[in-house]
Amino acid sequence: MSEIKNISRREFVSATTKTVAGAFLLNSVHNVIGISSSPKMKLAIVGTGHRAVGMWGKDVVTNYGESTEFVGLCDINPGRLEYAKKHIGINCPVFTDFETMVHKTKPDTVIVTTVDGNHHTFIAKALAMGCNVITEKPLTTDEVKLKQILDAEKKYNKQVIMAFNYRFTPYRAKIKELLMQERIGRLTSVDFNWYLDVYHGADYFRRWHRLREHSGSLLVHKSTHHFDLLNWWIDSDPEIVTAFGALEFYGKNNPFRFTHCRPCPHKDRCKFFFDLTKNKYLMDLYAANKKYDGYLRDGCVWKEDIDIYDKMAVQIKYANNVQVSYSLTSYSPYEGYRIAFNGTKGRIDAWIHQRQSWAMENFNEFQLTDNFGNREFIQMPRIEGGHNGGDILLLDRIFLYPTQPDELGQSAGLRDGAMSILTGVAARKSIDTGLPIKIADLSEFVPQKNRKG
Repeated sequence: MSEIKNISRREFVSATTKTVAGAFLLNSVHNVIGISSSPKMKLAIVGTGHRAVGMWGKDVVTNYGESTEFVGLCDINPGRLEYAKKHIGINCPVFTDFETMVHKTKPDTVIVTTVDGNHHTFIAKALAMGCNVITEKPLTTDEVKLKQILDAEKKYNKQVIMAFNYRFTPYRAKIKELLMQERIGRLTSVDFNWYLDVYHGADYFRRWHRLREHSGSLLVHKSTHHFDLLNWWIDSDPEIVTAFGALEFYGKNNPFRFTHCRPCPHKDRCKFFFDLTKNKYLMDLYAANKKYDGYLRDGCVWKEDIDIYDKMAVQIKYANNVQVSYSLTSYSPYEGYRIAFNGTKGRIDAWIHQRQSWAMENFNEFQLTDNFGNREFIQMPRIEGGHNGGDILLLDRIFLYPTQPDELGQSAGLRDGAMSILTGVAARKSIDTGLPIKIADLSEFVPQKNRKG
């Protein structure tokens, strides 16, 4: 086997010309003359937190400056706005009122990166004001807010793009390719277990995500990624969801607590103490601007107001009769996931461990086994960049070659976003009620046996 190493996006294109992922990238090479001769896409961002300032701000300016132009930034926090403008490296006006920004700057596309619970407000307003929308996941946090988005999309006939970067990670694309080729026969069931470690997982409980009203719970904010992957891989819609969940580690499950980490009297004995002062970027973006909105980036993970679950188990029946067993644990000793696809002719096993010294291979590996024991190990090189290269490949698709062939169906729209959040909303409702929840009871969408149908 040839040596596998961490590679850049450019090296990946060169090294994988005969694979589906490589073909996808090569088919996507843009016409430089066409881009340079066309008007630049005018962009505006609402919500200038970490994700907006980094991937949707600085990365877009650095890599897509020839085809895009930022015309406005909007946030309720004026201090964070000014920092974002400086960090991204742009010289556009900033606004604390969204409608004023859109009226004055007239963007073609609005990028929505606010707190999840507010996505619907800005998506619907942007559509009504004649803008297309790119939104971070999740699309929104419940079925009522979803209806507002769907009504606006129908009425104003503008486009909503979902930023599902996980679809673009090359090894996940390879799994999609194998499933499309029916290498394990007809898919029948999936086992999917996701582990957030005590660093990454804990961070959701110290930020705004800890409150259901803001995030919809981790079943919506985090699991939306995973449910969308399942919908995409399975190529069908979820139909019935049953779930269990509890808050038994974070929140009130500790003898001591405080408001936030920096002044905490318990910091010397708390293993979850987070020293924000060691991260200048976060200090400048959040702590320096707390006076405007009171937001604490280093909130206590033991706060008694935490009302999301920290362990979740979900059973999903799809319209094509595929069954899924899914779980999410937010206090694991290691970070990663394991997934298995069971088919009529075999099985695919995939596993990823991250941020552990013993698990930092320079490749991702999965195993394909047929029903009579023949095994094949497939290794995919790690790609540099956020989310194992998924971020930059998603941005390429949006800003460089949106009309190029999409053999794997990686681009995601409004219906994809809706089906991913409806799975999480149904799971949350099932936990609350103790009952199975039908997706069709939550939305106008009728689950389809085949997503393309």
